Amino acid sequence: MRPMQENIKVLYFANKCLEPYVVIITGNDSVMPRWSVCSSEEGNRSEGEEPEDILPVLRNHSQLLNDQHIESLANHIPARTQGYPWNLVYSTAIHGTSLKTLYRQMAHIDSPVLLVIKDMEKKVFGAFSSHPFRVSDCCYGTGETFVYSFDPAFKAYRWSGENSYFIRGHMDSLQIGGGGGLFGLWLDADLYYGASFPCHTFNNQPLSTQQDFTVQDLEVWTVQ
Repeated sequence: MRPMQENIKVLYFANKCLEPYVVIITGNDSVMPRWSVCSSEEGNRSEGEEPEDILPVLRNHSQLLNDQHIESLANHIPARTQGYPWNLVYSTAIHGTSLKTLYRQMAHIDSPVLLVIKDMEKKVFGAFSSHPFRVSDCCYGTGETFVYSFDPAFKAYRWSGENSYFIRGHMDSLQIGGGGGLFGLWLDADLYYGASFPCHTFNNQPLSTQQDFTVQDLEVWTVQ
């Protein structure tokens, strides 16, 4: 049985990540991006003509992302992740609705991931995480992590520098961003109920249509 939605706030106020337990994991920025270009028009450009922006290659079909979404996100992810194909790691449509399964799908991944959510109001939003989601005793991640929404125009909320509450994984919830007892993005164990509030980590506006929302579909992609 799914938990009642009115119980959500009790969970994410009770699971605050305290400053003494924060661990910042530094990323390896020395990796050079590799561009994966496949275009039938490549040989037709005149000499000196600038190539058009090329969308990243998605190796799996997305039920949530269209070309506009992909282009906006590709232009905002860190340079070290650009040019790589995107691979679908987890999808509620394929794997069911379970945070435990999401963690299991990422157990052998060591690369940044892109979380994409569509709520019942058809709004698309999510987060770029510098590290894959996992169960953790403390907060982890780097300042590359950000949250975003399409409202319908794309808005990215980057690290404010106020704290380092980037990501924390529990068996019963996934938390992204924090401060002041509020999370920028919170998901329950069933990946069904969620919440999004302004938080100090990103100085963001609520990402969803309502601060408490119900998930219609969710996907996680590796982008490196």
